Amino acid sequence: MDYVRGIFKARPNRFIAEVEVDGNKEIAHVPNTGRCKELLVEDAVVWLKPSDNPNRKTKFSLHFVENKGVLVSLYSQQANSIVYDAIINGKIKELEGYDYHVREKTADNSRIDIYLSREDEECYVEVKGVTLIVDGEARFPDAPTERGAKHLKELIKLKKEGNRCCVFFLIQHPIGKFFRPNWENDPKFSQTLNDAYDAGVEILVYRCNNQLEGIELVPESLDFDLGENITNGIVND
Repeated sequence: MDYVRGIFKARPNRFIAEVEVDGNKEIAHVPNTGRCKELLVEDAVVWLKPSDNPNRKTKFSLHFVENKGVLVSLYSQQANSIVYDAIINGKIKELEGYDYHVREKTADNSRIDIYLSREDEECYVEVKGVTLIVDGEARFPDAPTERGAKHLKELIKLKKEGNRCCVFFLIQHPIGKFFRPNWENDPKFSQTLNDAYDAGVEILVYRCNNQLEGIELVPESLDFDLGENITNGIVND
């Protein structure tokens, strides 16, 4: 089904947006619980996916917003599918060579996004979609996330039990080519990310190109900066 062009007007709460389509006011579901306030500004062009479910409360879902001349994907759950498909198709060199792939693996009281295994290794991958860009840097999160910190703690535990663990940041704003945690917004998550790195949890950063015809992961890992003492994945003395 084709996308429908709309104009963003307001976001009464994190789940819905008021949009204008062909001069008419419509309500659209927002499939992203982040604030996205730097993206969802009044009169921004958005691209909506119509729903064919007659029982649904909203007629549309808001999938893309135009920002700085590019399309930004706001469908946060799609990040998991993009990364999973890229692993299957061998586009992520760091995660090649696994025989078994499955999504949403239960570990204790958490569900980790992707589970990989081969004869000699098990690997857990937690995916985070990133839409916030500040001074050209991609940053996560754009709103405090207790759930995100919980996932990192679960990865630390799994790593200490002898598994390979990765947190995968997928930059869904195409202009982002460098990543760092959002210390100003969520110091708890940012510190837990540092703790995870120190514990041996790997950090992978990739970005995607967005088109209405489809989204593709760019098969090239990007640099990151975790904070004052860690730059590009290397601890500074």
